Amino acid sequence: MRSPKRTLAATTLVAEALVVFFATLVASRLSSVGLTTSLVAGGVLLLLCLLCAGMLRRPAGYALGWVLQAVIVACGFWVPMMFGIGLVFAVIWWAAIHFGGKIEREQAEVARRLDG
Repeated sequence: MRSPKRTLAATTLVAEALVVFFATLVASRLSSVGLTTSLVAGGVLLLLCLLCAGMLRRPAGYALGWVLQAVIVACGFWVPMMFGIGLVFAVIWWAAIHFGGKIEREQAEVARRLDG
């Protein structure tokens, strides 16, 4: 059975990678950051989001996910709209981990009761 926590967290990171991609395309027009800088920074963040989604089998993947949330919120210093977008995704990330973990605990409890 797939882990609900990992599925929700990975889905969040992939969606966030898409948003980072589109934000990267407009970042050079909305800030003083140059096109090359915004493309490189956005590309690195996009790849880290996807890499992190693949690392969620281990606790380090979740730790990297939290670091990415902080970095994406901090991007708001260069592109102010990223403060809002980053905060929204940080809340979604928290919800994915919190509720995904809750679902896993409840599934384990049901399985324990059915087996016992």
